[in-house]
Amino acid sequence: MNRITELVERTSRTFALGIRQLPGSLERSVSVAYLLLRVSDYFEDNARMEPDEKVRYLAAWADTLRSVPDAEPRFAGPSDFDDSTPDAEAARNADLILEAFRDLAAAERDIVGRHVVDSTEGMARWVRTGPAFETEADLDDYMFEVAGRVGLLLTDLFALRSEPVKHRHKEMSKLAVEFGLGLQTVNVIRGLSSDPARGWIFLPREFVPDDIHPASLWSAPGSPSALALLDRLVTKARRHLVAARNYVLCIPRREYGVRVFCLLPLLFAVRTVKHSRSNPTVYTSELKLTREEVRRITRRTRLFAASNTWIRATVGTQTA
Repeated sequence: MNRITELVERTSRTFALGIRQLPGSLERSVSVAYLLLRVSDYFEDNARMEPDEKVRYLAAWADTLRSVPDAEPRFAGPSDFDDSTPDAEAARNADLILEAFRDLAAAERDIVGRHVVDSTEGMARWVRTGPAFETEADLDDYMFEVAGRVGLLLTDLFALRSEPVKHRHKEMSKLAVEFGLGLQTVNVIRGLSSDPARGWIFLPREFVPDDIHPASLWSAPGSPSALALLDRLVTKARRHLVAARNYVLCIPRREYGVRVFCLLPLLFAVRTVKHSRSNPTVYTSELKLTREEVRRITRRTRLFAASNTWIRATVGTQTA
């Protein structure tokens, strides 16, 4: 196991389940892209940094990525990474990740670098703006920067090795953004119990009735207003995840590994949404799938990833 693979394992065991299925150089390029974005996430989500400091480091990280491969890949990040989060683990190894990024084939490096820089700068823009989501469009804009662009990155990489994906690139790119929004909406639901503590409430103000203060939802998570807002998020997630299903169906059946890679986060999200519906505990504790659920989904996905009928039935039924 090489050092990049080890780092992916240490930062996300769930993500590692799918990435192992990717063929050839695609596994390497997606691993590097994932780790680069984890470094960006470290600065965006850092609970100890002031917004100006976050923006400064995000800008420096984007500039460093732009300099590869012309300059020696070194990042002058903070000297203190004493927290134990997965994002911090990636940030501590920024130079190792940069070296792997530099060593990608030129076409892969161009795709990964362009999208990661765009996402990093989008994060910085939202850090400057602050946690103010007046409308669903505001939330979608934020989620596009942190997740929709990842869908575009992956689609561009898939198109490098697959003529059918290349042929359907425009259609799949639109669906890829929806895929990202779906996964990020599920993250919003999962973060309802913890995000307010760091000053971010990922709820569009238009979702909350005028006579209710958003903070009151956490004091009465079983109230009709709190449950109605949760169900609105669940409905939004389901709508995006149907588009994500259609994205997977565009991937040729012979691209089995790519299908498995895409299906696993989709099916984990679908299952999480099912658990979240009308469930007030999401306001007080993070909802996580059990290990048995993860194993069962992984096992069935590996068995049936090539079956469009199974994908339609599995995702269509649980998102209806």
